[in-house]
Amino acid sequence: MKKIFLCSLLLQVCYCAVQAQSYVPERQQKKMKVTAQVPVQAYSFNLEDVQLLDGPFKKAMEADVAYLLLLEPDRLLADFREHAGLKAKAKRYGGWESSGLAGHTLGHYLSACAMHYAASGDQRFLDKVNYVVSELVECQQHRKTGYLGAIPNEDSMWAEVAAGHIRSRGFDLNGAWSPWYTVHKIMAGLLDAYLYCNNQQALAVEKGMADWTGDILKDLPDSLVQKMLLCEYGGMNETLVNTYALTGEKKYLDLSYKFHDRRILDSLALQHDILPGKHSNTQIPKVIGCIRRFQLTGADKDSITARFFWNTVTQHHSYAPGGNSNYEYLSTPDQLNDKLTDNTMETCNTYNMLKLTRHLFALQPSANLMDFYERALYNHILASQNHEDGMMCYFVPLRMGTRKEFSDSFHTFTCCVGSGMENHVKYGESIYFEGADGSLYVNLFIPSRLKWQQKGVTVQQTTQLPAGNTVELQVQAQKNAAFPLRIRKPRWVQEGMQVTVNGKAQTNITPDADGYITLDRTWRNGDKVGLVLPMDLYTEAMPDNPNRIALFYGPVVLAGQLGDKEPDPIKGIPVLVTAEQDPNKWIKRESPQSLVFHTSHVGAPSDITLAPFNTIQREYYSVYWDAFTPAEWKVQQAKYEAGKKVRQEMEARTVDAMRIGEMQPERDHELTTSEKTLTGEEHGQKWRSVADGGYLSFTMKVSPDQANSLLCTYWGMDNRYRIFDILVDGEKIATEDLNKYKASKFYEIVYPIPAALTEGKEKVTVKLQAKGGNNNVGPVYGTVRMMKE
Repeated sequence: MKKIFLCSLLLQVCYCAVQAQSYVPERQQKKMKVTAQVPVQAYSFNLEDVQLLDGPFKKAMEADVAYLLLLEPDRLLADFREHAGLKAKAKRYGGWESSGLAGHTLGHYLSACAMHYAASGDQRFLDKVNYVVSELVECQQHRKTGYLGAIPNEDSMWAEVAAGHIRSRGFDLNGAWSPWYTVHKIMAGLLDAYLYCNNQQALAVEKGMADWTGDILKDLPDSLVQKMLLCEYGGMNETLVNTYALTGEKKYLDLSYKFHDRRILDSLALQHDILPGKHSNTQIPKVIGCIRRFQLTGADKDSITARFFWNTVTQHHSYAPGGNSNYEYLSTPDQLNDKLTDNTMETCNTYNMLKLTRHLFALQPSANLMDFYERALYNHILASQNHEDGMMCYFVPLRMGTRKEFSDSFHTFTCCVGSGMENHVKYGESIYFEGADGSLYVNLFIPSRLKWQQKGVTVQQTTQLPAGNTVELQVQAQKNAAFPLRIRKPRWVQEGMQVTVNGKAQTNITPDADGYITLDRTWRNGDKVGLVLPMDLYTEAMPDNPNRIALFYGPVVLAGQLGDKEPDPIKGIPVLVTAEQDPNKWIKRESPQSLVFHTSHVGAPSDITLAPFNTIQREYYSVYWDAFTPAEWKVQQAKYEAGKKVRQEMEARTVDAMRIGEMQPERDHELTTSEKTLTGEEHGQKWRSVADGGYLSFTMKVSPDQANSLLCTYWGMDNRYRIFDILVDGEKIATEDLNKYKASKFYEIVYPIPAALTEGKEKVTVKLQAKGGNNNVGPVYGTVRMMKE
């Protein structure tokens, strides 16, 4: 028994000695050799200081933790060992871990395990981190260059880059898939292993990678470096800046400037919105690097870049739930109405936008920053997880009548699975901040317990928000403690907010210029602050369509539950028909204890059941709704009827139809393809595509004595390298380039067939042949039709 007690005590001592910290400045920067050179107005708390209490965020954390425990480090390390000339100890995982981005998941996994150890003190996660680092030490020693990686053909690729033979575009550097992105994830994971787990070897290994980075780039002129930076490089500038902060070695700060994409970042510094058409998550990590560098150097250009970028993305490029991008790309500012697809809101983007928000808050605390943080956290990050098994969404789709597609345990490993591992173990990081004046910021209303060690104070927050509208903050103090308590007034509270201290109503609760209500007093053990945060229903319209709205209740977006079957895109998705703009007059809550709502006599063709978007799992749903007045609805109904008539006429003219992606119809039409064919289902329709210069061939019946036309359906957006010829019985009738279809919608394209090719025939062979070796055929969606005039 005594031995058990001593072991337990030893573990506690070891745990308490570890000062887990974020890269956002903290009051106690024990590991930072270089601290902020600019005034910090609010300091982040250590992850170990904040404990989540029962509620949806804790449930999401527990699901994530169970998944992290399920993963086997040796499988994530397999390619690292083999590429270092060592024997793998287990078989590599599938998905991106068996393709060109292999290795990035290990970095995220290291970060997630390290952060959860910091937050929980769970020895299992410290053991995992220490094991992975020890394996990477062995790999690095065998390589003898400082480099660690698992990317296919990496040694020859890096040799070409170092020699100045650079071929670079969006996600391709000398034939490798965003290799600096993967390097960044590994280095970031190692730094987290050092910060959160006090693993000294992790810092040494990371420094080895940083020194190798310097060797790769040392002979490259800036012109070639800038060419290299055309390919996504993650947050290499941020990681190198943090290496400088942790080591005090200025060479790493200097090296961070090598990863300064002048084309993007210098334009943002001039406050030019050059984001339309740019890949969103390529840019956000660059900007995080800028704001972190500003903290350590005071370079105003970096600060201007970050602030302008944040304002531009959050105000002009973001959807109602707080996420951004369609097919990973940003588009024209304030033009989102036609960009509701199955590929909206890449989760990595919001993971990084929250990081950027935290850095900005430290420098200038603002309720506006935390209003965005809360919205994105509740409605994108929390909504991106299956809360039962911890699986994550790559995209969180916003197409009307869509559903979420979650990862699987071992065969996905996309970028958003990696960042998702981290998302759900660090919910405690922004609930509270410590003001530079010794105040306490309460930013988020999430059940939690803060141990404020410097003050000897514990603050316990209990709430069932948004199911309930009350929050209680209870102070436990070893001795009386004087400090201002700053409570964010949420944007969604317009009137009726109440604040009490020990049951006594506070009369002066006007927010300050930063949007916080301040209670400045000497706090005693047992003091209680009560909040009443009235919640109403309200709407938020598309910036370019006032009649397309999202519905909110307090901090949460509500989604309409549309059942387990794919709804018809025209008839099956209800619209809202009412002359009354206030949704509180036509939406009713099911019960005071429930977060289920129902529309009342405004839904057409039927009313709608709504629930918080972050609770929607596998059912079909809509977040945005088309809203009409009764008069407008009469006009819209006439349009629906006209569209129905067009479809009926098309059916009458159809000689033959092949449903793509369905076994029997494709067999009936003798469909054949070259080797690399892909199938799937998006936007409510099945699709088929053929890669790498291949072909798609099938037979179709024709009218022998009338003119015939072929109709194919494509989806706009994200159609790079998709040029192909269309041939009928070996004769080319058209060349198609899908890149010209820019909107996120279906395009039905009709190809007239010369009469000579079908005259006297009952059947022809149609072939779609890619142009050259780099192009693909399709994707072709839905039903291919042969139609007579």
